[in-house]
Amino acid sequence: MANTLPDVGKWEIDPVHSSVNFSIRHLVAAKVRGRFNTFSGFFEIKDPIESSTVEVEIDAASIDTGTGQRDDHLRSADFFDVEHFPKVIFKASELKLTGDSEGQLKGEVTVHDVTIPITLDVEFLGTEKHIADGSLRAGFSATTEIDREDLGVTYNAVLETGGLMIGKKAKIEIDIEAVKV
Repeated sequence: MANTLPDVGKWEIDPVHSSVNFSIRHLVAAKVRGRFNTFSGFFEIKDPIESSTVEVEIDAASIDTGTGQRDDHLRSADFFDVEHFPKVIFKASELKLTGDSEGQLKGEVTVHDVTIPITLDVEFLGTEKHIADGSLRAGFSATTEIDREDLGVTYNAVLETGGLMIGKKAKIEIDIEAVKV
């Protein structure tokens, strides 16, 4: 799909039309899927586009897997420790185009005051004017995989068979609708 790239300028994430989702292995055989319900951020599209920046702040307490007891455990000191580390922060400042509308966005994610480099595979989905208010909207999708232990999230339990209860690798899938400001 060949999309023209988004206009230069600042784009604010519309959280109502965006999502930050994850999945991780549980008991070897299943995947637990979840999302963060509260986040904000912006893109600064620059010329050249490779120097564009992204900043996103996620409310760690907004984690939602659809099971209250599990979500409470994920908010505890065993995982996100939201009392002491309420935010997950992502900052990126390097974009490498790999196609007409695809690229790799390099940046850093911070959890528990631990910062690691990550690379997101991104796709620009196009722009359109909003039917009601005429605002210019842009769509983006991104995926990556992170090792949660690299971020200091190391809680686990050994199963009877010797396997681990929770996988180390978390798959992240992000869909963003941004508004030009």
